[in-house]
Amino acid sequence: MTKILIASDSYKGSATSRDIGEYVSAGIHDVDASVETVEVPIADGGEGTVTSLVVARHGEFRHTDVTGPLGTPVHATWGMLDNHEAILEVAESSGLGLAQANLDPRITTTYGLGQLIGAALDAGAETIYIGLGGSATNDAGAGMVQALGAQLLDEDGHEIGYGGGELDRVSRVDLTRLDARLQHTTIVGLSDVTNVLIGADGATAIYGPQKGATPELVTQLDQKLDHFQQVVQTAVAHDFSNDPGAGAAGGTGFGLRAFLGAELKAGIVTIIQLLRLDEKMNDCDLVITGEGRMDDQSLMGKAPVGIAKLAKQHGLPVVAIVGGANDELSKVYQAGIDLVLPIPNRPMTVAEAMANVSVLVREAGQSAYRAFRLRRTEN
Repeated sequence: MTKILIASDSYKGSATSRDIGEYVSAGIHDVDASVETVEVPIADGGEGTVTSLVVARHGEFRHTDVTGPLGTPVHATWGMLDNHEAILEVAESSGLGLAQANLDPRITTTYGLGQLIGAALDAGAETIYIGLGGSATNDAGAGMVQALGAQLLDEDGHEIGYGGGELDRVSRVDLTRLDARLQHTTIVGLSDVTNVLIGADGATAIYGPQKGATPELVTQLDQKLDHFQQVVQTAVAHDFSNDPGAGAAGGTGFGLRAFLGAELKAGIVTIIQLLRLDEKMNDCDLVITGEGRMDDQSLMGKAPVGIAKLAKQHGLPVVAIVGGANDELSKVYQAGIDLVLPIPNRPMTVAEAMANVSVLVREAGQSAYRAFRLRRTEN
């Protein structure tokens, strides 16, 4: 019996990873009902990471009311896995989607992320994985560490407020009240971002504009981050600002490293390990992956290429079903993907493709399986 592993990332704004898996599986079964399909929701450390891991590992969804990026309450979802592992997402507590009413990196805060970490500690987590994609913040994890008990004090000894606009007010960092349980907890930040904290390749310059920062504000916020990291460097006796990934999630990568002793790891590589995809590929004949758009950025730690690399270790063919793709994909093919199938199969607008995603992905699933059968016939 033919067995096919389906592990696609989401199509943002259109379909979840889980949806895509169901549509592809349905398309395959339209052609051959005897095929066994294994659907594994996937993410690369961004939105969907909690769902991916909780579903695949048969974990438990948890829900906690926390402070959102604008200081208002939000209902955040996170997960507990086996072995006392928790999985959190910055996007659930401090995400772009939660700040559309007033997208301003001067005021958005990661305080809610700190509250989620506290909830995971309360639940007995010994290892906490944090997906760092999709944040609306630029506060270097300041709000996060405040929620966990640290004091960020101005020159008069008063606590600063929340948001990236407050960071240049910090004169001293007091970590004596930081949650003691963190000393015995492994924290891992997951991201495909390798940016440092400040400068031309830093958090603000690269990601600030999409969070509402004007060119002038980018310069101001970067200066505030620089001031903050210097104060933190004095407090912890180490400079984490140039670590790869320090700029992830508006500098939350830096905050995790400096305050919580976290590791920063490539999101898709770690998630592949946590999903145990290596084991799942052992007796498969084909791997189908995908994402909303495939281009050169797909080579930069995105899910499909990471999955393809693992599939090649097993000698498996890989098809990527994608919402759209660049005309030039030679580097993607060199990375291990054998066939890229964009779902628009006739001239249509992006809006039309998004509105008909279930039908189009199902049809692409049919095509992917037919191509696989043809390959088998030729071999």
